[in-house]
Amino acid sequence: MRLTALGVIVALGAIACGEKKADQAQAAQTATTQTTATQPAAAPTGPVVEVKMTGNGTNLAAFVPKTLQIAPGTTVRFVNVSGGPHNVAFYADSIPAGAAALLNGGMANRMDNLSSPFLTNPNDHYDVTFAAGAAKGVYKGYCLPHAALGMKIAITVK
Repeated sequence: MRLTALGVIVALGAIACGEKKADQAQAAQTATTQTTATQPAAAPTGPVVEVKMTGNGTNLAAFVPKTLQIAPGTTVRFVNVSGGPHNVAFYADSIPAGAAALLNGGMANRMDNLSSPFLTNPNDHYDVTFAAGAAKGVYKGYCLPHAALGMKIAITVK
């Protein structure tokens, strides 16, 4: 009887230690993932063009300007001015052929393919760099929460 009780106690102790180690390993993995996901983007090295993201919370939401022309190597800085949350996402089927991988590379901490994270606070900004080798053409984008309100943008790389 004593050996059985001792065996149960040892087994429970081993299980508890195993769970604690697994919990510690999972916590370390989560911390590493969070640190990696929130790494700040590198400072732009080329010209920076600012696009304001505005809205009044009901039926008016816009990128200002809603069209622009840039040269390869330019960074477009999207700034949440009002009416957020805002983000910028690009239509995969409307950007120049073969440009998706390079565009994704110019979007640090993406939420999804060709999609930035949400900017929730006024003056939050997100940079999209159109690399020096960016394909020339029109890159059409939208704000995910406000696409139905017509919050769209067209960026022409010349």
